[in-house]
Amino acid sequence: MHSRCRARFSLSVLIGALLVTGPSSGASAEDLQEVVITATLRPQSALDLAASATVLDARTLREAGVQHLVDVLPLVPNLNWASGSSRPRYFQLRGIGETDQWQGAPNPSVGFLIDGMDFSGIGMPATLLDLGQVEVLRGPQGTVLGANALAGLINVQTRAAEPTQSLRFEASAGDYGVHALGMVAGDALAEGAESAWRLSGQGFKGDGSRRNVTLGRDDTNGFDERTLRLRATHRFGERWQADLSVLSVDLDNGFDAFSTDNSRVTRSDDPGRDRQRSRGASLQLRSDADDFEFRSLTAVVDADILYSFDGDWAADPSYDFTSRFLRHRRSLTQDLRWSSRDESAWVAGIYAQRLREANDQLDLYDGEVYRALLSDYRADTLAGYASRGYALAVDWRLNLGGRIEYRAANYRDTDGSVLAPAETMAGGNLSIEYRPDEQRRVYLALARGYKAGGFNIGSVVPTNRREYSAELLDSIELGYKFFEATRDLRYELAVFHMRRREQQVSTSAQLDPGDPLSFIYLTDNAARGVNEGVEGSVSAALGERWRVGTTLGLLRTRFVDYVVAGRDLSGRGQAHAPRYQTSISLEYQHPRGWFARTDAQHAAAFFFSDSHAQRSRPYALVNLRAGYVAERWRVETWVRNALDENYALRGFFFGNEPPDFPDRLYVQLADPRTLGLTVNWQVR
Repeated sequence: MHSRCRARFSLSVLIGALLVTGPSSGASAEDLQEVVITATLRPQSALDLAASATVLDARTLREAGVQHLVDVLPLVPNLNWASGSSRPRYFQLRGIGETDQWQGAPNPSVGFLIDGMDFSGIGMPATLLDLGQVEVLRGPQGTVLGANALAGLINVQTRAAEPTQSLRFEASAGDYGVHALGMVAGDALAEGAESAWRLSGQGFKGDGSRRNVTLGRDDTNGFDERTLRLRATHRFGERWQADLSVLSVDLDNGFDAFSTDNSRVTRSDDPGRDRQRSRGASLQLRSDADDFEFRSLTAVVDADILYSFDGDWAADPSYDFTSRFLRHRRSLTQDLRWSSRDESAWVAGIYAQRLREANDQLDLYDGEVYRALLSDYRADTLAGYASRGYALAVDWRLNLGGRIEYRAANYRDTDGSVLAPAETMAGGNLSIEYRPDEQRRVYLALARGYKAGGFNIGSVVPTNRREYSAELLDSIELGYKFFEATRDLRYELAVFHMRRREQQVSTSAQLDPGDPLSFIYLTDNAARGVNEGVEGSVSAALGERWRVGTTLGLLRTRFVDYVVAGRDLSGRGQAHAPRYQTSISLEYQHPRGWFARTDAQHAAAFFFSDSHAQRSRPYALVNLRAGYVAERWRVETWVRNALDENYALRGFFFGNEPPDFPDRLYVQLADPRTLGLTVNWQVR
């Protein structure tokens, strides 16, 4: 079936489901148990949020995933990610987002938070053990997170501490050497006190799905991951509460994912590494007054990153290139926020962040450094924001929000570059909501997002292409939401159109055909860009034993009036922006404890890069899980990529094979079919 036909068919199925399972007045306000989203200026139910959002709760994360957030990303419409690493760091929402970061000037388009800690651009620590909820807000979040959320926001929350004694162990084993052991414990801090703690830890190892024939090893692309998290909460008197979150996540993974024949058999003689050692803490203080609530969020992040790879992917002694990147990022974030308790729902706040990153790039030939770039980057951000709601009538509501942000950056490196850009940016949103009853919402939202300008790094960069401007994004979105608790039915549908001005586009070029590391990466401003599409989801209980869920993302992207390096890209689609993504999930739960789940996803082809015209292939995935749960035990078997689909996560187009070095497409393949077993034991 042609891709467009499949997309139209999926849309017809979704809309048909919305109409067939239409609104019912059977549920009362007391029946409504809606998911609460916390990534907004004030916590609110998903039904009341005038924006397109997906929430993956703890149950979904446990039953659809195995080890990492990457396992459940296909359940989110219009979310894609670029590999080139062992775990996802670079995300695209509605076709907007980075595909890599090679040098030391981070400037992400998709915000990524873990318990309030900012991991934007370095989101590898999102392991699944004991996660409580993942929220994905699509579209510009100019009022919430400013320049770091031009395309949207991914908010990861670990399970909150509860004053109930608990102890749970989890063990997993699977093929490709997978084995893991985890523990979760929690209790009250003191008897009778309004305080609690929760501790979770896990070790995970796997050989990866590559075989290196040069070294005779099957673990050069393997995983060695350790997770330790602590949550604690304490209430001081009648009005103050403190919530603490601490994490230490050490991912020391191999990276040996590419081969010249695009297979999972590699020939590198110096396999790479993808290590990220992350430490972070966040402290949230809340005070409840009679008329308003005060919140202070302080967060620190310290991440050491080593990323290296064999540049020639072979063992030819006359052609031996290796590249290493050593990064150290530190950030301190402070957010002070006041919000009202009345129907005006006003919010006002101040946000500040200091981010510093040292980045050392070392290119080696035959083990000796022949190119080095040592850099230091610092960015200071100060922002003020506010929002307010207005009741226009009984069923109508108007919401206004705005943010103004000042950002100053300082950069210097050993090539002699000294840059210090500073700029002031503004964004915001306006939405109108229609609430005919407690089950349905219709909204029209206008939003402006922004992303700071920046600079291109390297001594060979032409002077007229050294700096590029800030990008602005104007969005209009029309949405409909419905939730009925009595039938456990919910669905959402959103249509959006976004126009990008001074769109930032990253391209690359290889300066020396005989040197696979001689790339320069340049970011330019395209005149304009357009991203538009449809997003929808349906979730429903089919009787007492069955449950079904489906999602759909349709996306059309294009450049407008953009010519670069003699190539006219006007009208062409943007990179890592598939035309459609669909998923369907089916769950079965027997009263005696037997359960099963099937997840199927399909994604269209997409351009790997804006630098060339090479594309991926459409692919379909099926993941299976089945098991048995008792009072204290849970045993389950799982199969990932059950159809053993051969598909690519990342692609490069350049010359890397002597003696003629013809340009070819090289891809990083996803993992093949994998099977495993997980056992949970609830001690208390």
